Amino acid sequence: MARGRPRKHDSTIPRHIDQTKLPSGIYWQKQGAGRWYVFVPDPEGGPKRVKTVAGPDARLADLHAIMAQLAGDNARGTIGYVNAQYEQSTDFTEKSLGTRRGYQYCARATRKFKTDKGKGPSLDTLYVDRLSLPVIQAIIEAIAKGRKESAPGAGDAVPGRPSKANHLLRYFRVLFGWGMRHGQCKTNPAIGAKQVKERKRNGMPTRNAYHAVVNFARERGALQAHIKGSSPPYLWPLLEIKYLCRMRSIEVVGLTDAHASERGLYVARTKGSNDNIVSWTPRLRAAWDAALAARAQILARPMNRHLPIPIRSEQRFIFVSESGTPLTKSGLNTAWQDLIRAAIEANVIVPDERFTLHGLKHRGVTDTVGNRAEKKVASGHRSDTMLNLYDHEVPVVQPAGASDL
Repeated sequence: MARGRPRKHDSTIPRHIDQTKLPSGIYWQKQGAGRWYVFVPDPEGGPKRVKTVAGPDARLADLHAIMAQLAGDNARGTIGYVNAQYEQSTDFTEKSLGTRRGYQYCARATRKFKTDKGKGPSLDTLYVDRLSLPVIQAIIEAIAKGRKESAPGAGDAVPGRPSKANHLLRYFRVLFGWGMRHGQCKTNPAIGAKQVKERKRNGMPTRNAYHAVVNFARERGALQAHIKGSSPPYLWPLLEIKYLCRMRSIEVVGLTDAHASERGLYVARTKGSNDNIVSWTPRLRAAWDAALAARAQILARPMNRHLPIPIRSEQRFIFVSESGTPLTKSGLNTAWQDLIRAAIEANVIVPDERFTLHGLKHRGVTDTVGNRAEKKVASGHRSDTMLNLYDHEVPVVQPAGASDL
């Protein structure tokens, strides 16, 4: 594309910028420390607005990357470009749905994160091969620490996100490694970067909080569907089964009629844990029967009567959505968030007692009766290290010294 009239030399432009190679459409203004800006259309149809895109420390490559991004394209070799190529590869499409969503979340984070303390270009516009290990480490630590307000009352503080920082680092290692193998970049600057320390949170509820929420879910599930305050009827038995059987969410939504037998409930565990059978107890049997009744109630609705019922027991899922289709993990998460927020609003629990779905597995392992070996078998964990993450029981021991003193 032909350029317009040649730029006049501007002595106020930073000396490290070659003015003859500036991209079209970007302008310099010497105001304060100086800034680079562009004109963008007004969404309401008014005259074009001025938008600051970089500060005085921006490099020429950064300015070209910014203009490429504004044009709806990622410059070849940038993080955004490598990610776009990766998401079209078989390596990406063969990942599980949860992994793909996690990587897409990290890709969005690179587009939102602004370098140079929030004043520079977005992270996805940086060129991979121009990054170094110290730069990657600085980015990870900046995300983990957050950023204070630029001025008292400015309201632009960014909270620290250690977990997000570590997710992004793992994503970079995978992304740049793929880029090297497929010729999209020559280096992997994330290799050698150290993860930041995360706050230990297990989301485990207190026993009182758990029972209060389960009873609340039972009451709300008994209400007429689709009225204010109602909850899915399957939710309270799902919580009970999840807790009693020490299950992950993906495991509990995968339950079918084939998992139930006279001996108990077969738990097909994921993430390398060992399967086991949880023996029936009156409480587990009551939850299972309630889950079957909730499924029958949902499938009996006029809107779902046309749905075919699979003949094979392993295809008949226990937990189904309001539309009669198998409940997904994301669907469960949505129903759970609605319930826990409603429980707090109704003063069933206080905000500090809020817990997570996965916290029920922690609660279940901790409440399992027996020694550590028995807990390990019950939870399906193959290593003591994994058991230590879930078992929060504090052992009772005898004091030191002779027993007769």
